[in-house]
Parts: sequence; structure tokens; C-alpha cells
Amino acid sequence: MREVGGCGRGVRRPRTRDLGSRVFVAAHGLVDVRSMIALRLPNTPLMSGHEIAEWLDSTIWSTMLHESLYVYPLVESTHVLTVMLFVGTILMLDLRLLGVSFGGVKVSDFTSRLLPWTIAGFVIMVGTGALLFYAIPVRTYHSLWFRVKVVLILVSLVNIWLFHRRISRDREDWDASTLPPLAARISAGVSIAAWGSVIVMGRMIAYNWFDCDRPQPDWVNSMAGCADLWGGL
Repeated sequence: MREVGGCGRGVRRPRTRDLGSRVFVAAHGLVDVRSMIALRLPNTPLMSGHEIAEWLDSTIWSTMLHESLYVYPLVESTHVLTVMLFVGTILMLDLRLLGVSFGGVKVSDFTSRLLPWTIAGFVIMVGTGALLFYAIPVRTYHSLWFRVKVVLILVSLVNIWLFHRRISRDREDWDASTLPPLAARISAGVSIAAWGSVIVMGRMIAYNWFDCDRPQPDWVNSMAGCADLWGGL
């Protein structure tokens, strides 16, 4: 298993299929493929995820970000730090809901103090994560780890929504309780498991274990959408 991209990418290999560097002979001479794609995009009624990833990959800004000596490591480091801030504050609240720690602090006080930091971490984390995807869109889009990560993020967000929409409606009844009700504890357990798995999946994106350019079982090729990638080769 070799580290080639994603969080903690190590040495970044050059793009071997960068559409932005391709040119072809057209009726009026050499035409940059970037220009063709940029002109085609607005007229395309519906593009697949793979086509969108290839279009992003073909832009000059994606190449510049990926190959930048300073900007890319700065974006990646900021992403990691804000993941720590976001997940760290959520973990503290989850431990309170599980009754494991901070039992002397009301849940409402805990939430009001941590929420601004959680929101700030989330916003910056999402922004830097989007930039990391933009830097290497095709490989990331077809990464099995990335796809599992996206599903886990959705599960985590649904869990947060259910907690604030349903479970915390009667929080006044157990706000100061050392051991919150079972529903709150279950939500906290799901949160810890889901966000912890998100971090693991994000780290594994860096490795080529399930990349489409390696021999893989059919179920891996199917889940990673490798057929779309092979069709463009």
C-alpha cells in the first residue's frame, strides 16, 4: 500500500492524465482542451460526477493548487487542525451526554460555550476540504475511502439533526442530570463512532489500496465507479 494522495499525501506524483495539459488538432489548429471543456460545460444539461471531476481537474487553478509548494501544504494543515477543533469539541459534548465526564456542567451551558468553536471549525474544515478535493478531483472522486467518508458524514449530520430536532426538545428535564436519557446517550455514541470513522477514512484516502489503476475485486470497482474512469482512458 503506497501513499499517493489525500490527507498526508507525502510526495505527490505528477498528474499522468491531466486534461489541462492536453491539446489536439482541430480545424483551426491547436486548441487547448481546457477551453473546449469551459465552453461545453454551460451547454451540458446534466454531467455525471466523473465528468464534473474531470472538468475540475482540467482547470489551471486545480493544477496550480496541487503542485504548489506552499499553498497546498498550508491548506492541508489547516484542514487537519480544523478537523481536530470540530471533532474535538463534538467529542467533549458527546462525553458529557454519555455521562462519562463534565457531569457538573449543564448540557445547555456546555453547548452554548462550545457551539461557536464547533461552527467555526466546521466552516473552515469544509472549505479546506473542498480545496483538497479540487486539487486532486478525479482520483479523490473514485476513491472508495472518500465515498465511504461522504456516507459517514451524512450519517453524522443526520444524527446531529435528530438530536437537535427531537432528543433535545425536552432537555430542560435532564439538562443538569449527570446521566442524560438513553436516546441522548445513543446519539452521542453514534456521533463518536461516525466522526471517528470519518477521520480514519480521510486518512486512508492517502493510500492507493483501492485505487482503480490496481487489480481490485468487482465490488470495489463497482463502489468506486471505476468503469467511468476506464471509459475516459
